[in-house]
Amino acid sequence: MVFNTDPFVRAFHQDFSKNGQGGGVGVVQRIAATNKFAVVGGGSAKNSARDTIVIWDNLVGQFTGELYFGSEVKSVRLRWDRIVAVTMHSVSVYDQKDLELLHEIETGPNPKGLCEISPWGRMVLVCLGSDKGEVRVEVEHYGLSTSRLIKAHNSDVACVALSNDGRLLATASTKGTLVRVFDTSDGRLLQELRRGSEEAEIHSLCFSSDAEWLAVSSNKGTIHVFSLDTGSGSSVTDGSQEAEQKNSSFPHLSSFKGILPKYFSSEWSMAQFRVPEDIKHIIAFGHEMNTVLIIGMNGRFYRCKFDPIGGGEMTQMDCRNFLQPLDSEYIIV
Repeated sequence: MVFNTDPFVRAFHQDFSKNGQGGGVGVVQRIAATNKFAVVGGGSAKNSARDTIVIWDNLVGQFTGELYFGSEVKSVRLRWDRIVAVTMHSVSVYDQKDLELLHEIETGPNPKGLCEISPWGRMVLVCLGSDKGEVRVEVEHYGLSTSRLIKAHNSDVACVALSNDGRLLATASTKGTLVRVFDTSDGRLLQELRRGSEEAEIHSLCFSSDAEWLAVSSNKGTIHVFSLDTGSGSSVTDGSQEAEQKNSSFPHLSSFKGILPKYFSSEWSMAQFRVPEDIKHIIAFGHEMNTVLIIGMNGRFYRCKFDPIGGGEMTQMDCRNFLQPLDSEYIIV
Protein backbone atom coordinates (compact mmCIF):
# COMPACT_ATOMS: atom_id res chain seq x y z
CA MET A 1 0.00 0.00 0.00
CA VAL A 2 1.19 3.51 -0.82
CA PHE A 3 -0.11 6.54 1.05
CA ASN A 4 0.07 10.28 0.62
CA THR A 5 0.86 11.79 4.01
CA ASP A 6 -0.59 15.29 3.65
CA PRO A 7 -3.47 14.94 3.31
CA PHE A 8 -3.34 11.39 4.63
CA VAL A 9 -4.95 9.15 2.03
CA ARG A 10 -4.14 5.82 0.41
CA ALA A 11 -2.85 6.47 -3.12
CA PHE A 12 -3.01 2.88 -4.37
CA HIS A 13 -2.36 -0.72 -3.41
CA GLN A 14 -1.26 -3.90 -5.15
CA ASP A 15 -1.95 -7.47 -4.06
CA PHE A 16 0.86 -9.90 -5.02
CA SER A 17 -0.57 -12.85 -3.11
CA LYS A 18 -2.46 -14.42 -6.05
CA ASN A 19 -5.66 -14.88 -4.02
CA GLY A 20 -3.73 -15.93 -0.97
CA GLN A 21 -1.67 -18.57 -2.76
CA GLY A 22 1.46 -16.51 -3.44
CA GLY A 23 4.28 -15.19 -1.30
CA GLY A 24 4.43 -12.20 1.00
CA VAL A 25 6.26 -8.91 0.61
CA GLY A 26 9.35 -8.41 2.78
CA VAL A 27 10.91 -5.30 1.21
CA VAL A 28 9.45 -2.66 -1.09
CA GLN A 29 11.07 0.57 -2.31
CA ARG A 30 9.85 3.13 -4.81
CA ILE A 31 12.16 4.23 -7.64
CA ALA A 32 12.28 8.01 -7.22
CA ALA A 33 9.01 9.72 -8.26
CA THR A 34 7.98 6.97 -10.69
CA ASN A 35 5.42 4.19 -10.85
CA LYS A 36 8.15 1.55 -10.47
CA PHE A 37 8.92 -0.40 -7.31
CA ALA A 38 11.58 -2.86 -6.23
CA VAL A 39 9.96 -5.78 -4.37
CA VAL A 40 11.55 -8.61 -2.36
CA GLY A 41 9.58 -11.54 -0.97
CA GLY A 42 9.14 -12.01 2.75
CA GLY A 43 6.58 -11.99 5.52
CA SER A 44 5.12 -15.19 6.91
CA ALA A 45 4.82 -16.95 3.54
CA LYS A 46 7.39 -19.74 3.30
CA ASN A 47 7.41 -19.74 -0.51
CA SER A 48 8.43 -16.09 -0.81
CA ALA A 49 11.50 -15.42 -2.95
CA ARG A 50 13.74 -13.65 -0.44
CA ASP A 51 16.80 -13.89 -2.69
CA THR A 52 15.31 -12.03 -5.68
CA ILE A 53 14.52 -8.39 -6.42
CA VAL A 54 11.71 -7.91 -8.94
CA ILE A 55 10.82 -4.57 -10.53
CA TRP A 56 7.10 -3.87 -10.55
CA ASP A 57 5.75 -1.25 -12.98
CA ASN A 58 2.45 -0.13 -11.52
CA LEU A 59 1.55 1.83 -14.67
CA VAL A 60 1.51 -1.28 -16.89
CA GLY A 61 0.62 -3.66 -14.05
CA GLN A 62 3.42 -6.17 -14.48
CA PHE A 63 6.97 -7.12 -13.48
CA THR A 64 9.57 -5.67 -15.85
CA GLY A 65 12.89 -6.84 -14.41
CA GLU A 66 14.54 -9.26 -12.00
CA LEU A 67 17.81 -9.53 -10.08
CA TYR A 68 18.70 -12.87 -8.49
CA PHE A 69 21.11 -13.36 -5.56
CA GLY A 70 22.45 -16.47 -3.95
CA SER A 71 21.39 -15.31 -0.50
CA GLU A 72 18.62 -13.36 1.22
CA VAL A 73 18.27 -9.70 0.23
CA LYS A 74 18.24 -7.72 3.49
CA SER A 75 17.36 -4.33 2.03
CA VAL A 76 17.16 -2.32 -1.20
CA ARG A 77 18.01 1.33 -1.84
CA LEU A 78 17.01 3.18 -5.00
CA ARG A 79 17.56 6.41 -6.85
CA TRP A 80 16.79 7.43 -10.43
CA ASP A 81 19.97 5.87 -11.84
CA ARG A 82 20.95 3.12 -9.39
CA ILE A 83 19.59 0.04 -7.63
CA VAL A 84 21.53 -1.02 -4.52
CA ALA A 85 20.99 -4.51 -3.10
CA VAL A 86 22.22 -5.44 0.38
CA THR A 87 22.84 -9.01 1.53
CA MET A 88 24.42 -10.31 4.73
CA HIS A 89 28.02 -9.80 3.54
CA SER A 90 27.89 -7.56 0.48
CA VAL A 91 26.45 -4.48 -1.21
CA SER A 92 25.83 -4.60 -4.98
CA VAL A 93 25.26 -1.50 -7.14
CA TYR A 94 23.36 -1.84 -10.44
CA ASP A 95 22.51 0.51 -13.27
CA GLN A 96 18.79 1.19 -13.02
CA LYS A 97 18.15 1.15 -16.79
CA ASP A 98 19.76 -2.11 -17.91
CA LEU A 99 20.33 -3.79 -14.48
CA GLU A 100 24.07 -4.10 -15.18
CA LEU A 101 26.25 -4.77 -12.13
CA LEU A 102 28.54 -1.77 -11.65
CA HIS A 103 30.17 -2.31 -8.27
CA GLU A 104 30.27 -4.83 -5.44
CA ILE A 105 31.44 -4.14 -1.88
CA GLU A 106 32.23 -6.74 0.75
CA THR A 107 31.07 -5.83 4.26
CA GLY A 108 31.05 -7.27 7.73
CA PRO A 109 27.94 -9.18 8.90
CA ASN A 110 24.91 -6.99 8.17
CA PRO A 111 21.69 -8.67 9.39
CA LYS A 112 19.77 -5.36 9.33
CA GLY A 113 20.81 -4.55 5.76
CA LEU A 114 22.26 -1.18 6.78
CA CYS A 115 22.97 0.99 3.75
CA GLU A 116 21.96 4.45 2.51
CA ILE A 117 22.46 6.43 -0.70
CA SER A 118 22.03 10.11 -1.54
CA PRO A 119 18.82 10.63 -3.59
CA TRP A 120 20.28 13.00 -6.20
CA GLY A 121 23.46 14.69 -7.43
CA ARG A 122 26.70 12.76 -7.02
CA MET A 123 26.01 9.33 -5.61
CA VAL A 124 27.19 8.89 -2.04
CA LEU A 125 26.75 5.42 -0.57
CA VAL A 126 27.35 4.44 3.04
CA CYS A 127 27.46 0.84 4.26
CA LEU A 128 29.20 -1.22 6.92
CA GLY A 129 32.94 -1.69 6.83
CA SER A 130 34.70 -4.94 7.61
CA ASP A 131 35.51 -4.16 11.26
CA LYS A 132 33.28 -3.54 14.28
CA GLY A 133 32.01 0.05 14.48
CA GLU A 134 33.31 0.89 11.00
CA VAL A 135 31.39 2.41 8.10
CA ARG A 136 32.46 2.77 4.48
CA VAL A 137 31.65 5.84 2.39
CA GLU A 138 31.72 5.43 -1.41
CA VAL A 139 31.47 8.57 -3.57
CA GLU A 140 30.81 8.34 -7.31
CA HIS A 141 31.25 11.55 -9.31
CA TYR A 142 31.66 11.92 -13.09
CA GLY A 143 32.43 8.22 -13.39
CA LEU A 144 35.17 8.30 -10.74
CA SER A 145 34.78 6.55 -7.38
CA THR A 146 36.51 7.20 -4.06
CA SER A 147 36.24 5.18 -0.88
CA ARG A 148 36.76 6.12 2.78
CA LEU A 149 36.52 4.14 6.02
CA ILE A 150 35.29 5.88 9.19
CA LYS A 151 35.68 4.39 12.66
CA ALA A 152 32.32 5.62 13.94
CA HIS A 153 31.90 3.65 17.19
CA ASN A 154 33.60 1.11 19.41
CA SER A 155 30.45 -1.06 19.34
CA ASP A 156 28.66 -2.44 16.27
CA VAL A 157 26.89 0.13 14.11
CA ALA A 158 23.10 -0.12 14.55
CA CYS A 159 21.75 2.66 12.31
CA VAL A 160 22.98 5.09 9.62
CA ALA A 161 21.52 8.03 7.68
CA LEU A 162 22.69 10.41 4.93
CA SER A 163 21.66 13.98 4.25
CA ASN A 164 19.97 14.52 0.89
CA ASP A 165 23.15 15.90 -0.69
CA GLY A 166 25.29 13.13 0.81
CA ARG A 167 27.47 15.62 2.67
CA LEU A 168 26.54 14.50 6.19
CA LEU A 169 26.47 11.03 7.73
CA ALA A 170 24.75 10.16 11.02
CA THR A 171 25.51 6.92 12.86
CA ALA A 172 24.41 5.19 16.05
CA SER A 173 25.80 2.08 17.71
CA THR A 174 24.17 -0.84 19.47
CA LYS A 175 24.70 1.03 22.74
CA GLY A 176 22.27 3.69 21.52
CA THR A 177 23.22 6.55 23.82
CA LEU A 178 25.07 8.72 21.28
CA VAL A 179 24.50 9.73 17.67
CA ARG A 180 27.52 11.00 15.74
CA VAL A 181 27.48 13.24 12.66
CA PHE A 182 30.38 13.07 10.19
CA ASP A 183 31.50 14.93 7.09
CA THR A 184 31.54 12.32 4.30
CA SER A 185 34.19 14.20 2.29
CA ASP A 186 36.97 13.80 4.86
CA GLY A 187 35.54 11.64 7.67
CA ARG A 188 35.62 14.41 10.30
CA LEU A 189 33.36 14.05 13.34
CA LEU A 190 31.30 17.25 13.34
CA GLN A 191 28.86 16.72 16.22
CA GLU A 192 28.07 14.29 18.97
CA LEU A 193 24.43 14.13 20.04
CA ARG A 194 23.15 12.45 23.21
CA ARG A 195 19.88 10.55 23.00
CA GLY A 196 19.97 9.58 26.68
CA SER A 197 21.98 7.92 29.44
CA GLU A 198 20.41 4.43 29.26
CA GLU A 199 21.26 2.04 26.45
CA ALA A 200 18.63 1.80 23.71
CA GLU A 201 17.97 0.26 20.31
CA ILE A 202 18.04 3.02 17.72
CA HIS A 203 15.33 2.37 15.12
CA SER A 204 15.62 5.33 12.75
CA LEU A 205 17.73 8.40 11.94
CA CYS A 206 16.68 11.12 9.50
CA PHE A 207 18.08 14.48 8.34
CA SER A 208 15.74 17.30 7.36
CA SER A 209 15.95 18.32 3.69
CA ASP A 210 18.11 21.36 4.58
CA ALA A 211 20.25 19.32 7.05
CA GLU A 212 19.46 21.75 9.88
CA TRP A 213 17.77 19.07 11.99
CA LEU A 214 18.24 15.38 12.80
CA ALA A 215 15.43 13.18 14.12
CA VAL A 216 16.06 10.00 16.14
CA SER A 217 13.73 7.21 17.26
CA SER A 218 14.43 4.29 19.59
CA ASN A 219 12.71 1.60 21.62
CA LYS A 220 12.57 3.97 24.61
CA GLY A 221 9.45 5.67 23.26
CA THR A 222 10.73 9.20 22.66
CA ILE A 223 11.24 10.81 19.25
CA HIS A 224 14.08 13.35 19.50
CA VAL A 225 14.85 16.28 17.20
CA PHE A 226 18.38 17.73 17.38
CA SER A 227 19.61 21.04 16.01
CA LEU A 228 22.64 20.64 13.75
CA ASP A 229 25.57 23.01 13.39
CA THR A 230 27.75 21.46 10.70
CA GLY A 231 29.14 24.49 8.88
CA SER A 232 32.74 25.03 7.83
CA GLY A 233 33.84 26.14 11.29
CA SER A 234 35.64 24.10 13.94
CA SER A 235 34.74 20.43 14.20
CA VAL A 236 35.34 17.51 16.51
CA THR A 237 38.19 15.45 15.11
CA ASP A 238 38.12 12.49 17.47
CA GLY A 239 35.32 10.52 19.07
CA SER A 240 36.76 11.10 22.53
CA GLN A 241 36.58 14.88 22.24
CA GLU A 242 33.52 16.97 23.04
CA ALA A 243 31.29 18.59 20.43
CA GLU A 244 30.57 22.31 20.58
CA GLN A 245 27.58 23.22 22.69
CA LYS A 246 24.32 24.16 21.01
CA ASN A 247 20.82 23.83 22.48
CA SER A 248 22.27 21.69 25.27
CA SER A 249 20.11 20.77 28.24
CA PHE A 250 23.02 22.04 30.39
CA PRO A 251 24.17 25.32 28.75
CA HIS A 252 25.39 26.70 32.10
CA LEU A 253 28.01 23.92 32.23
CA SER A 254 29.73 24.92 28.98
CA SER A 255 32.58 26.59 30.85
CA PHE A 256 33.44 23.23 32.44
CA LYS A 257 34.10 21.40 29.18
CA GLY A 258 37.10 19.12 29.52
CA ILE A 259 36.50 18.81 33.28
CA LEU A 260 33.02 17.26 33.52
CA PRO A 261 32.27 13.85 31.99
CA LYS A 262 31.23 13.79 28.35
CA TYR A 263 27.65 13.05 29.49
CA PHE A 264 27.28 16.75 30.30
CA SER A 265 29.12 18.13 27.27
CA SER A 266 27.23 16.18 24.59
CA GLU A 267 24.45 18.02 22.79
CA TRP A 268 20.90 17.16 23.80
CA SER A 269 17.69 17.19 21.78
CA MET A 270 15.70 20.40 21.58
CA ALA A 271 12.28 18.83 20.82
CA GLN A 272 10.63 15.55 21.79
CA PHE A 273 7.46 13.51 21.18
CA ARG A 274 6.31 10.42 23.09
CA VAL A 275 5.21 7.20 21.39
CA PRO A 276 4.64 3.67 22.80
CA GLU A 277 7.84 1.97 23.96
CA ASP A 278 9.26 -1.19 22.36
CA ILE A 279 7.45 -0.57 19.05
CA LYS A 280 9.62 0.26 16.05
CA HIS A 281 8.96 3.73 14.63
CA ILE A 282 10.37 5.12 11.39
CA ILE A 283 10.73 8.89 11.12
CA ALA A 284 10.92 11.49 8.37
CA PHE A 285 10.50 15.24 8.01
CA GLY A 286 7.35 16.57 6.35
CA HIS A 287 7.20 19.02 3.46
CA GLU A 288 5.78 21.65 5.83
CA MET A 289 8.40 23.54 7.83
CA ASN A 290 9.33 22.04 11.21
CA THR A 291 7.11 18.96 10.92
CA VAL A 292 8.03 15.36 11.67
CA LEU A 293 6.29 12.25 10.31
CA ILE A 294 6.30 9.12 12.48
CA ILE A 295 5.26 5.66 11.23
CA GLY A 296 4.82 2.90 13.82
CA MET A 297 4.84 -0.84 13.24
CA ASN A 298 1.56 -0.92 15.20
CA GLY A 299 -0.11 0.88 12.28
CA ARG A 300 -0.03 4.39 13.72
CA PHE A 301 0.92 7.41 11.64
CA TYR A 302 1.64 10.73 13.39
CA ARG A 303 2.37 14.18 12.05
CA CYS A 304 3.88 16.54 14.61
CA LYS A 305 5.20 20.09 14.66
CA PHE A 306 8.14 21.37 16.72
CA ASP A 307 9.10 24.87 17.81
CA PRO A 308 12.52 25.62 16.24
CA ILE A 309 13.19 28.36 18.81
CA GLY A 310 11.72 27.18 22.11
CA GLY A 311 11.86 23.42 21.51
CA GLY A 312 10.18 21.23 24.11
CA GLU A 313 7.27 18.85 23.51
CA MET A 314 6.10 18.64 19.91
CA THR A 315 2.48 19.33 18.99
CA GLN A 316 0.52 16.47 17.45
CA MET A 317 -1.21 17.61 14.25
CA ASP A 318 -2.57 14.31 12.98
CA CYS A 319 -2.79 10.65 13.97
CA ARG A 320 -4.13 7.82 11.79
CA ASN A 321 -4.25 4.04 11.69
CA PHE A 322 -3.19 2.85 8.23
CA LEU A 323 -4.06 -0.77 9.07
CA GLN A 324 -7.80 -0.04 9.34
CA PRO A 325 -10.16 -1.40 6.63
CA LEU A 326 -9.25 0.02 3.24
CA ASP A 327 -12.69 1.50 2.58
CA SER A 328 -12.51 3.88 5.52
CA GLU A 329 -10.18 6.39 7.12
CA TYR A 330 -10.02 6.90 10.86
CA ILE A 331 -8.76 9.82 12.90
CA ILE A 332 -7.46 8.66 16.27
CA VAL A 333 -8.34 10.98 19.16
